[in-house]
Amino acid sequence: MQETPLALALTTLSFMMAMIWGGPLVRLLRHLRIGKMIRVEGPESHIVKMGTPTMGGWMIILPVAMLTILLNAAKLFGIEYLGPSILLPLVVLIAYGMLGAIDDWEGIRGSRRGLGMRARTKFALQVILAIAIAFVLRDVLIVPQMFWPGVGGLVKLGIWYIPIAAFIIVASCNAINITDGLDGLAGLIAATAYVAFGIIALLQDQPYVGRFCFTLVGAIFGFLWFNVHPAELFMGDTGSLALGATLGTVALMTGQWLYLPIIAIIPLSETLSVILQVAYFKMTNGKRLFKMAPLHHHFELLGWSETQVVQRFWLVTLLFAMLGIGLIFA
Repeated sequence: MQETPLALALTTLSFMMAMIWGGPLVRLLRHLRIGKMIRVEGPESHIVKMGTPTMGGWMIILPVAMLTILLNAAKLFGIEYLGPSILLPLVVLIAYGMLGAIDDWEGIRGSRRGLGMRARTKFALQVILAIAIAFVLRDVLIVPQMFWPGVGGLVKLGIWYIPIAAFIIVASCNAINITDGLDGLAGLIAATAYVAFGIIALLQDQPYVGRFCFTLVGAIFGFLWFNVHPAELFMGDTGSLALGATLGTVALMTGQWLYLPIIAIIPLSETLSVILQVAYFKMTNGKRLFKMAPLHHHFELLGWSETQVVQRFWLVTLLFAMLGIGLIFA
């Protein structure tokens, strides 16, 4: 683990970069009146969040992009801190961030104010990007396609790799997006997952991927400084889509994506709660399985405070992240 000091240094540096420009970004978004639209059907306690600046995902994306590009440029002087393998997750972070930003803007100032992009259009663009990423993973970076649990042997998936990889990226992208509903929740969950896959990458001798993960963690921590309850800033789809898609990409780069549902147990549970709620509603002609979906709203309506939900969900994520790492290297 000789890479650990550098990885932690990058975490600290990206945290400082996010913090430095976090305040000005919040003031700029307030000045431009880029505020969150709150769903009427959501919990009544969330109405007070109406108008809180959103699109805060740029607070995460820009420091990571600047730091990654600068450290890659250092190779021109014979100093090698990062490698070309992390350019793909960086592109994924920016591409899905831009898609999320368009969605956020449409919902705030666009023709579909309060709604955002049409779901079909948004999903189609996610899939197109994911398929392109899957081809790069398989044919350009030639990443390990899948490690079988308990055996350690590498499995090649052939033609099935592209649809499976695309599904993982899109599913991860939307799972983090669904999880992003309480102050600090999506950021804490994503940061923990990135720490887990950063450790996995370092232990697999993929230092560049590990360093990138920890760079992201630092930027997320900087964002969380402004996002903890009561939030001064929301990440919006700009952040949630970017973090989710990049998490899926990083998991695929390690070849340990079978453990992603364990490490990201909360996003998985949040997504399943929505699917089950809709299915149960249709099957029972209007009855509800949960008080409200996604799952975090169900616990809010049970009487948990927002802080309690976030902290308890994060504790579960932390435990399952450690479990995932332990199972991989058992």
